[in-house]
Amino acid sequence: MFNSLGNLLNLTTFGESHGIAYGGIINNFPSGVEINLEKIQYELDRRKPGQSAIVTQRKESDKVKFLSGIFEGKTTGTPIGFLVENENQKSKDYDHIAEMYRPSHADFTYDQKFDIRDYRGGGKSSARETINWVVAGALAKQLLPEIEINAYVSSVGDIFCEKPYQALDFSKTENNDVRCPDAETAEKMIARIKEIKKEGNTIGGTVTCVIKNVPVGIGEPVFSKLQAELAKAMLNINACKGFEYGSGFCGAKMTGSEHNDSFNTDFSTKSNLSGGIQGGISNGMDIYFRVAFKPVATILRPQESVDKYGNPVIVEGKGRHDPCVVPRAVPIVENLAAFVLADLFLINKTRNINQFK
Repeated sequence: MFNSLGNLLNLTTFGESHGIAYGGIINNFPSGVEINLEKIQYELDRRKPGQSAIVTQRKESDKVKFLSGIFEGKTTGTPIGFLVENENQKSKDYDHIAEMYRPSHADFTYDQKFDIRDYRGGGKSSARETINWVVAGALAKQLLPEIEINAYVSSVGDIFCEKPYQALDFSKTENNDVRCPDAETAEKMIARIKEIKKEGNTIGGTVTCVIKNVPVGIGEPVFSKLQAELAKAMLNINACKGFEYGSGFCGAKMTGSEHNDSFNTDFSTKSNLSGGIQGGISNGMDIYFRVAFKPVATILRPQESVDKYGNPVIVEGKGRHDPCVVPRAVPIVENLAAFVLADLFLINKTRNINQFK
């Protein structure tokens, strides 16, 4: 159960960074949905390593193979099984840390929890796990074709995209390596990441996601609030350190009269500090949230640490690593959001007879 995501629409995954393959099984995906396999591969290509000079240079084709649940281009209603093979592991790059604990990695906690760990690329703690999530989310996007989900890099270090999302053209997000739709800001972000990479260091940043055309009523009143389900999914992404939606932490500085979203006569709201969610349920306005990512823990410079016996050691990263995760996190955020929405959408259909009319 701890390798699964979702309530009704459910994804269970397997795989490790230097194992044979990643894969998963999706249960309760509705039958009769036409599936565009090229769109799924497109999402994987956005996530895969080796795309540009500012991401890890590991070379993987990340080609997905569907094993079941799709026949003649449509879902059958049976479990959808899929597989993505690993092709370009360099396990020797990790031999030197077999008995060392890298700062801010999962090495120590995995050893303590399981009494064994796969040190090659982090094993199960590797961000290659997100391949599975992107496949599932790309399928979910095709279940909800009218919903628009657009994520973009909104900051790298102390460089921020100052424009509100309403002023951005999301069609330009893929026009640069950092995936920021504001070209001028993107140039500064790319320059900063390249600078950090030359120093053998890493840097963090944020991804903002905007979801449009979500119908009113998605989300449950108590423990499956829409924002809570989104937050859970996002906080499971490797290196994620924070989640806020709507006014977020800025809302804590405001008064009620400043923060309340007054209604228009068509039931839309004059402002949207609620972020499209009220009482844990979508209200028809744009849903927007921001996800914070820490700097990648592997840095290509010496660090003081300890080995598994408590002896002081010097650890220095080797191999191929992202100097900044946020450009590749964009499709992960989008597709996880799609999976969460599809799950709650299906739950809603089972609880509301009006949804079947």
